[in-house]
Amino acid sequence: MLAMSAPDHLTRLQGKRALVTAAGQGLGAAIAEELLLRGCEVAIHYHRSVAGAEALIARAAGLGRRACAIQADLSLRRGAEDCVDRAVAALGGMDILVNNAGDLVGRRSLAELDEDFVRRTFAINLDSMIWVTQRARPALEAAAPAAIVNLASLAGRKGGHAGSLLYSSAKGAVITWTRALAGELGPRGVRVNCVAPGLILGSAFHATHTTPESAAATIAGIPVGRAGRPDDVARAVAYLASEYDGFITGATLDLNGGVYSA
Repeated sequence: MLAMSAPDHLTRLQGKRALVTAAGQGLGAAIAEELLLRGCEVAIHYHRSVAGAEALIARAAGLGRRACAIQADLSLRRGAEDCVDRAVAALGGMDILVNNAGDLVGRRSLAELDEDFVRRTFAINLDSMIWVTQRARPALEAAAPAAIVNLASLAGRKGGHAGSLLYSSAKGAVITWTRALAGELGPRGVRVNCVAPGLILGSAFHATHTTPESAAATIAGIPVGRAGRPDDVARAVAYLASEYDGFITGATLDLNGGVYSA
């Protein structure tokens, strides 16, 4: 009788080295945990969520995985570069980069925008991704085949709800950045993909920016009849990461229960 082995999709990430940004809570924490469960060694970036980062370090130890926590402000170029350098040094390289950092910052109409708000929104949602990816590129190319997974949003597809003009624009730019970067890095052995989540409850983002009434109204229009969960996003990210030597690149995977598809 042949011995049963674990399915390939559950073992392909064994020993891969990953950096997950904004992994101290919410979607980032769920993604980092999923990668740990699948055998990755993970650098856990956080800005303020130190307790969540420490919980993931304890989780990694329980699984026998190598992990480290790195505090940095990724909206600053020097912070982003230091984060990547520390991750590469701690893990001995990098096979996977998950650009999860981002935030709505606040809801403002066009008339309410000011220079500081514009700069902060784009710094958190787009600039951080640019600087982290630029710094990580040599390590990813050295480890090729490698994978980058960017986090966009349904707002980047549809334009978002009232007051999310800048956030939606930044997330739309992430989708375009993903396609453009896939073309540049593909010949160097690095695939670049993106996920665009819709309403994902159980995260600080929607706890902060979405009212219960708004969430209920959105759920009523979701064909599958429920909001998303952080683990829905984590599994999708892990899939795209596990296809590190696959044929999918430049793609955006929409995770919204059927509300929107490109």
